[in-house]
Amino acid sequence: MRFFIVLLMLSVGALAKERPNVVILLADDLGFKDIGCYDGPVKTPTLDGLAAKGSKFSDFYSGCAVCSPSRATLLTGRHHIRTGVYSWIHDASQKSHLLESEVTIAEVLKGEGYLTAHVGKWHLGLPYDKQKNKPTPDKHGFDYWMATGNNAQPSHKNPNNFVRNGKKLGEIKGYSCQIVVDEAINWLDNHREKEKPFFLNVWFHEPHAPIASPKEISDTYKGDKKAQVYSGTIDNTDRAIKRLVEKLGKVAPKEDTIIIYGSDNGSYRSDRVGNLRARKGSNWDGGIRVPGIFYWPGKISAGKTIKTPAGLVDILPTLCDILEIENPQNKHIDGSSLKSLLIPEQGEFERHQPLFWHLQKSRPIVAIRDGKYSLVAEPDYELSISNMFKEEWIPAIKKGSYKNYQLFNLEDDPGQKNNLAQSKPELLKKLKKKLLAINKSVMSEGADWHLK
Repeated sequence: MRFFIVLLMLSVGALAKERPNVVILLADDLGFKDIGCYDGPVKTPTLDGLAAKGSKFSDFYSGCAVCSPSRATLLTGRHHIRTGVYSWIHDASQKSHLLESEVTIAEVLKGEGYLTAHVGKWHLGLPYDKQKNKPTPDKHGFDYWMATGNNAQPSHKNPNNFVRNGKKLGEIKGYSCQIVVDEAINWLDNHREKEKPFFLNVWFHEPHAPIASPKEISDTYKGDKKAQVYSGTIDNTDRAIKRLVEKLGKVAPKEDTIIIYGSDNGSYRSDRVGNLRARKGSNWDGGIRVPGIFYWPGKISAGKTIKTPAGLVDILPTLCDILEIENPQNKHIDGSSLKSLLIPEQGEFERHQPLFWHLQKSRPIVAIRDGKYSLVAEPDYELSISNMFKEEWIPAIKKGSYKNYQLFNLEDDPGQKNNLAQSKPELLKKLKKKLLAINKSVMSEGADWHLK
């Protein structure tokens, strides 16, 4: 009997070892037209190399137009309101956080024998003052974590607000992106079992304000000082990613690791969103369209630009499909698997519902992307437009509906200038029905923080 138990354990270990490692790289406030391979002005040879040897999406979307909700969507494959996150989280004044009942990528992979680590910005809720019971990353499936609750403070240079596995670290010399990669490399070298596959979640602070970058890097860019430093933070992050990619190549053969790169929302700089409308904080495409790169040598098509719309919401179902793992049970997954788009001869892609965004501070407050069409609308109820979300607004948000629908063909009109609502009434009716159906489903699961 003991022989069979040992044989079973060896078999499980062998299966675990065959599975690829997974690394997710997330920028903070990076625009659609920032990095080199998206025709941006910043020199990013590392990211350009991943795109050249992997696939990139021309129309890739964040989970939301601001930080926290987009991150919740990435980790769960679900619209952020379902997960308890309505807007960006302010731990000092809000009860909101990513609900422990949610199933994250880390929890899914951990259940399959993966080791899991998170390094960098978190912004999904951390214990703070009166809000002492907010869950830390280990409650969401991460074996090891080093994070900041929100942005690097006082800036990217010499940040003093990192916490490692619950312990405050104080000031750390250097720049945030390099510190984050140092920690990722330290974990790879010293805090994992070498025979097991791993999930490494690396969420950078750059180029979110308050910004800082080495002068020798920022001085190589044109523009005023803020523009130079902004570009410098992205350049510096690319250099940090280079070190991480080199380490990953030493840890395992390149074909054993999937690397995914994106941003949590669009740029706050209007000159870094290309010809898209608006910027961060808005449900126009400038606020939600971001780079999307998928790299897995020998598996994912090399040098391919995929024009099918996709987004962070698709990452969890894509990984589950690639790794032949079931999606989390009893959870409505809003994203769709991109496996058939990324890996040749894997069948036809089918999105089971349009991409959907909701953000109280945005006007338009709601948007969907269905194929080449975008539909946006404003609320039919009155709440102040505030940068700080108020949890007492939740009942009105959950009950509210929409008006002033606008329809755009994003293939012909990426800047969303030509409203087709009057000229295409049947299409408007069809997409409005889809939008309201998704909205009803999402709001039915929204957490009632105002009652807690």
